[in-house]
Amino acid sequence: MNEKPQYKPHPGWIAIQAFAVAILVGTVLLVLPWSRATKEWTDPVTALFTSTSATCVTGLIVEDTGTHFSAFGQLVILLLMQLGGLGIMTLGTFLLVLSGRRLRMQDESVLRDSLGAAGVHGLRSLLARALLFTVVLEAAGAAILAYRLHGAHGYPLPRAVYYGTFHAVSAFCNAGFSLYTDSLAGLRGDPVVLATVMALIVLGGLGFLVLYNITSVKFWRRDRLARGRLTLHTRMVLATSTILLLTGALLFCLLEFGHSLAAQAWPGKLLCSLFHSITPRTAGFNVVDVGELRPATRLLTMLLMFVGGSPGSTAGGIKTTTLLVLLATAVAMVRGRQETELRGRTVPMKVVREALAIFTLSFVCVLVFFFVLLLTESRALSGGDCASDALLFETVSAFGTVGLSTGVTGDLSVLGRLCVVVCMFVGRLGPLTIALVIGSRDLGQAVRYPEEEVVVG
Repeated sequence: MNEKPQYKPHPGWIAIQAFAVAILVGTVLLVLPWSRATKEWTDPVTALFTSTSATCVTGLIVEDTGTHFSAFGQLVILLLMQLGGLGIMTLGTFLLVLSGRRLRMQDESVLRDSLGAAGVHGLRSLLARALLFTVVLEAAGAAILAYRLHGAHGYPLPRAVYYGTFHAVSAFCNAGFSLYTDSLAGLRGDPVVLATVMALIVLGGLGFLVLYNITSVKFWRRDRLARGRLTLHTRMVLATSTILLLTGALLFCLLEFGHSLAAQAWPGKLLCSLFHSITPRTAGFNVVDVGELRPATRLLTMLLMFVGGSPGSTAGGIKTTTLLVLLATAVAMVRGRQETELRGRTVPMKVVREALAIFTLSFVCVLVFFFVLLLTESRALSGGDCASDALLFETVSAFGTVGLSTGVTGDLSVLGRLCVVVCMFVGRLGPLTIALVIGSRDLGQAVRYPEEEVVVG
């Protein structure tokens, strides 16, 4: 008698379960009286929202982090940000490697996907380098911020170290949580603080695979074979990120020059414009009130939030490489070419199909969650407390795990907050992963049907 083949869950289930467990544990800890500054129990929905936002490195809040939560609660949020940014599977696998246990094929598959390292050999080396990057960059950022807060702003040394560490982790993990009520608006006159935060956001948003590739190339060697090279993925990420950051900064400065930036001098205008071009990718800090931005500027910010960072990074969004592959495919179609080409390389059709699927599913998810918010917040809409464009901004921010808000997060109903929780969870794990997990297993295409032309466009 033949035994039935044992069902093997999709590797994406491991990541989903790990994030779900972390969120639930964080919710329980944040509910406790020790996590609240007033030593009272925190509302479960508020705790769930905050735990999800921290684990999914989003930054949306319904209660002020610096005043509502105690030091214990803030440390819980800090730990959740670190776990979410570095990746539950990445940290868990590192502990397995340290203990000498062998990785299963399933675990290695999930880790490669989370780091965007499907074509990299020596996974343990990549994992160790990723953790090294995290520790070194966060420590350096924390040291600079602590030194600046202590020396230039008069913070006591313990408080400066604590604030510097919290914001360094939040910036590198692209989380956007701040201990200040106004985010970083009160520090926008300090170029050192803003430059440090921007550098951490950019480095965290590039992805471990890009950092691994850059640090592996020996640029000082003349021999090309011994020197190594930047991969197509790295060049795509660097080029797309640079173009988006500079274009976003220029447009933000032009749109807000005489509006939200009117009271600032030239250096301040440029610095704030660059900051608000970087933070939607997807950190969530702000130095200018987002609610005061022009509608055109908010649309620009939503576009940047939707794109997000790069694969294998702490950022969310559809990712920069997805955007570039889609644009290159469109250019190839206009030129009448069947293959997508980038910098003298042909992009596999599988990658093109994945990019199209990610973009389509992401767009549909945003529309669905926005539609649900329009239903749950109908009373608020009729009362004028929050407009539909603010809800759309909130939806894109949650799905892109950004954390920027026009100020309506705290006014959402219980159902609206739960909708945003699900949106952050789906946005962090990716709609493609969710679809692959929910969908049936790939059994192979045993049957091919006859072709027939369909008119499109």
